[in-house]
Amino acid sequence: MKIIPFSAIRPVRDKANLFASRSYLTYSNKTIAEKISNNPYTFLQIINPDFNLEKKLSGKKKFKLVKKKFQEFCNNNILISDKNNSFYLYEQGCNLISYVGLIALVSSDDYNNNNIKKHENTIHNREKMFLEYLEETRFQADAILLAHKNNNYLNKIYKKIKKSRAEYEFTTTDKVLHKLWKISNKTIVNNISQEFEKIKKVYIADGHHRCASTSKLKNNNNMMSLLISEEQLRISSFNRLVKTSIKDSELFNKLKINFYIKKTNLDVPKKQNEIIMFKSNQKYLLQPKKDSYIDNEICRLGVSILFNNILFPILNIKDERKTDRIEFYANNIDFSKVKNTMNNKSYNIAFFLKPITINEIKNVADNNKYMPPKSTYIEPKLRSGLTIYKF
Repeated sequence: MKIIPFSAIRPVRDKANLFASRSYLTYSNKTIAEKISNNPYTFLQIINPDFNLEKKLSGKKKFKLVKKKFQEFCNNNILISDKNNSFYLYEQGCNLISYVGLIALVSSDDYNNNNIKKHENTIHNREKMFLEYLEETRFQADAILLAHKNNNYLNKIYKKIKKSRAEYEFTTTDKVLHKLWKISNKTIVNNISQEFEKIKKVYIADGHHRCASTSKLKNNNNMMSLLISEEQLRISSFNRLVKTSIKDSELFNKLKINFYIKKTNLDVPKKQNEIIMFKSNQKYLLQPKKDSYIDNEICRLGVSILFNNILFPILNIKDERKTDRIEFYANNIDFSKVKNTMNNKSYNIAFFLKPITINEIKNVADNNKYMPPKSTYIEPKLRSGLTIYKF
């Protein structure tokens, strides 16, 4: 792996907590409106420059405004540019969970040469949109999350760096502590770079579309990434809440063809190929019969068994990405909240899956195969704008 230090553009120290934001896709329009109205320093101001316009913009017209707004933040010294090429050590912590990784540039050559391994297919229209955005704005504000094997030498370097004062240290309203250290010492930079050269491959944990889009950019060959030990990743599954008019008798008769069914108190199945179904205020364990699926890297996963044996053939959902009959919930959300959502939004069935492990992800990626959409919810989730790479 070739990693490259860079001169990040980033918020001044006293505004880092105000500037960095969650991905704009995770906010409702109402929340975005509140944040834009009450926080003149938030990155959401840049990414939503047309929010207060009567007519919303899209495509290149919007991206030109994004670029203009970004430049205004630079001109007003809300954002500053580091003078020296550096790596950035990032730590995120909440309760007893902590993540530590390195923000650096990686070469898209490693992506094209399959040293950066992918496990999800990209959607062409979304990939095209990201490419148009990058071509127009010429900056990256969201780091791609890449996982690598644990490295004791890197851990020792990081531990030593963490003893010094952090460039940023702030807590966000979701009670998550964020810290960032700038690494500009050439000896340390070289030592880190040389250690990554020993790592033959990394795995995309979050950012498949950004990787694919950046690899197609002209006049830029690098993508900003957070490189983190795979042992630190927290992987959850996506629960499916489904709207359907099927009667219980018809549903269970069809399920019996491919599944053994029994009542359960479990919230999450114990085996990867099992499914928990919540229907009519009762949870059921669905155990697939041996001849109901092909036993390979993809088909043995609960998310595949669910789609191939239930969602498509029984509930007539042909594409999970293009239906308004499904809502996805990460498995770290409390069951009672899922139940309330079902009641409030008229969902009839919920399906719960066992989280996929990092080894299962690696097995899929190493065999050049792809998981179904919404197979994994992987943490940490990074803040947008903490470091920005301008190219």
